Amino acid sequence: MVCDRLYAEKANGRRGGVGTETQILSAEIYRKGNQTKFVAVLPERDDQGNPFLPAYYKSRVYIDLSRPELYSPNFEQLLRWIYDKPLHKRPDLGKAPAFLTDDEGISLGTAARFRRAMNAVRENMPYCEGALEEYFDTYAEQLERFRIERDDGEFDNKVVENIERFLPYRNQAIDVFMALARYRATQESWETVHRFFEQLIPYLDCPANVSSCLSLDFDNYRFIVHELFLYAVAALVRRQCFSGVAHLLRQHYYVDADVRRGPDAMVAFSEFWRGPDSLEHRNKRLQLRRASLHADLLEQRSYAPALPFNQLMQADLILFVRDCLDCLRTERSQAWWPVTLLYASRQYGPFEAFARGQSARRFAQLKQVFDIEEKEDLLPLAEAFKAHRLRLPSWGIYSANPFGLMGFDRLASLP
Repeated sequence: MVCDRLYAEKANGRRGGVGTETQILSAEIYRKGNQTKFVAVLPERDDQGNPFLPAYYKSRVYIDLSRPELYSPNFEQLLRWIYDKPLHKRPDLGKAPAFLTDDEGISLGTAARFRRAMNAVRENMPYCEGALEEYFDTYAEQLERFRIERDDGEFDNKVVENIERFLPYRNQAIDVFMALARYRATQESWETVHRFFEQLIPYLDCPANVSSCLSLDFDNYRFIVHELFLYAVAALVRRQCFSGVAHLLRQHYYVDADVRRGPDAMVAFSEFWRGPDSLEHRNKRLQLRRASLHADLLEQRSYAPALPFNQLMQADLILFVRDCLDCLRTERSQAWWPVTLLYASRQYGPFEAFARGQSARRFAQLKQVFDIEEKEDLLPLAEAFKAHRLRLPSWGIYSANPFGLMGFDRLASLP
């Protein structure tokens, strides 16, 4: 029963089809004290915060979807109720309870730690940092379960299926990033997120205990880690946590010598951009003729209401511009490719953070992510693009204009 104001009024007044339904349901519910056939789902509350519930259901348990901060865990509760798959099941004697998975599924086993971390962040509990570290540590460690074994089948099929199975855990991480940006925008939080991504770097290369492998063997991880980093930046930018973004982009990431066999143990954020070659192979094998299958998958998976796809493109633009500036400062090659900007033709005018940056006060906050003092510090990029020392985002005949997407001319033009 989806119990909004209108449903509750009709049920209590025994009006219309809802009234007929009420006569049937109320008798069933009153007759069985422990019935599990019906449940109320609450999409809204009244002005005093009271639930809209029929009178016969007042003392019963309902599933609350009226509060944005509880929507994700309670929606999972609803799904588990529908399919009779409770989170906590009585284990057989001598056996530990296992996380709910289907025959084909892969579980990170992070559900309990996720809920504990989210509650700690929202309620500002004293154990918050510890709960976050437990969640992120488990997440990073158990990501190994998603490693793909090569066999005689088409490997690109396995990559696409694998990243699809990862979707619930991507959504978990997005919820955590958003909660941190909303409730706990602190230096400690940014350092915790930074350490989390540091733990993901080993998945982008050949495992330390393997002597030889192909780059395709971990293409699923390259997609997954890149997508997670994009969403982390998008979440912080959406909540205007520019100091957090600056921390993730300014501080380099440690790579253990067993993972990266080279002299440089610290790498820039651009390490999280690795193009999955298997997707390009898939594009050609199936004759899909897409400009970028990578961009298509990111767009198709971007249904989070709090972070629509234009927020992902905005984050990609910020990462691209920051990487270009770092290239000019250090005389290294470009490393970050803003694949989502393939869809930037949908964007009429500058992205939100830059549109708000027309205010000098807002631009003073935004400029942190680029490590610049004034907007004119971005002009060397235009010269480098013109001289072909830096490459513009382009796909065939289409190219994205970073300065147009930033609304450069109007940045810091208002008080």
